[in-house]
Amino acid sequence: NRISVSKLYRIAEALRTPIDYFFEGLPDPCAPGAVTAVARRGKLAWYEAQGVRDTTTGAPLGRDDIFRLASSSKPVTAASILILQDAGKLSIDDKVSRFLPSFRNPRVAWLPPDIEKLRFDFAKRDGLKPQVKIVPADRELTLKDLLTHTGGLSTFFGLGGPAPTVDRNKTLADRIPLLGEAILDFQPGTQWAYSPLDGFDVLAHIVEIASGMPIDMFMRAHIFEPLEMRDMTFNLTPAQQPRLVPLYRREKDSWQPAADILGAGDPQMKYLCGAGGLVGTAHDYMQFQAMLLNRGRLNGRRVLSDSAVAQMSANHVGPLFEQTPLMGRKGWGFGLGVGVMVDPVAAGSSRAAGAFGWDGAHGTDGWVDPKRDLAAVYFVQQSVKPPLHAFEKAIAAALAA
Repeated sequence: NRISVSKLYRIAEALRTPIDYFFEGLPDPCAPGAVTAVARRGKLAWYEAQGVRDTTTGAPLGRDDIFRLASSSKPVTAASILILQDAGKLSIDDKVSRFLPSFRNPRVAWLPPDIEKLRFDFAKRDGLKPQVKIVPADRELTLKDLLTHTGGLSTFFGLGGPAPTVDRNKTLADRIPLLGEAILDFQPGTQWAYSPLDGFDVLAHIVEIASGMPIDMFMRAHIFEPLEMRDMTFNLTPAQQPRLVPLYRREKDSWQPAADILGAGDPQMKYLCGAGGLVGTAHDYMQFQAMLLNRGRLNGRRVLSDSAVAQMSANHVGPLFEQTPLMGRKGWGFGLGVGVMVDPVAAGSSRAAGAFGWDGAHGTDGWVDPKRDLAAVYFVQQSVKPPLHAFEKAIAAALAA
């Protein structure tokens, strides 16, 4: 059952993706390329750049090109919280108000029971607002609520009004305390709904408060340098900027330039978004995944305890994740900043039960598959999913061959 680079290459080539990108079954040689990597049993078995970085010029993608992680940043922020828990400076069961007093008296957007289920219906959400009542929360938010997206803070389905906007010239410390006045979308711990930005930005600021360090300096000292993640950062240097891969979106039968609303990698960005602001290489992210696969240690350096990795990769939400309308994933649970594979058959996935990881809106993904002693990274800068699924199948086929 030993993975072979040549086998993986041949199988991926047979699938015609990601060696050659296909969209809806048609050859598309100028589709944005991918950097993919697979590590197994402590060795890097596959690490290749394929396709183009620029759809206009056809310039080839390089293995050391830099990608916007978007929400693939969230597991790194979760790991930062767990590092501080290992150090005894916090617990994931702590109330958020321990660090941010403005969160002490949370309020919830309540709906009558007969229409509560319509909360997750985008088409009917605006019509529900007249029936919303603002009531006190049954309990305060905890760090675990934010790590598992069960806190109801600034979710996609919000009924309590908009959160303060992000100002690139202000810091987490300027904005995060204001979120204590936000109306939660449901009682903490009772539902799962994705908080794309605010939940993990609150966690990033808590890292700053508990450690006494800005989030970028903390991650650099405790994750990036120990794991030799040389290009992972919030703010690119002038030397790094030319390696940032353009971002694309698919429109009908063509690829068009897309914008990153978070400004990830911007050298002038002061708002360091723990939810989605990191940029880095596929190799950087593989170092992080390999550390998780090795239960918190890599190359003789320990970043997380065994128990922290076990806690991160456990399903903490029961069936709530897969039961969430629209955004739920069948066969999945949710851990601390990561999705957890519970039932691969129900999920239609090539990952084994117990695999965990999280993706980003711009196409990045990384996961750990402990059952197969394997970690994988898939980095693109577009959100079309079929090539990712084919890459997963190629890995499974190589292992079975």
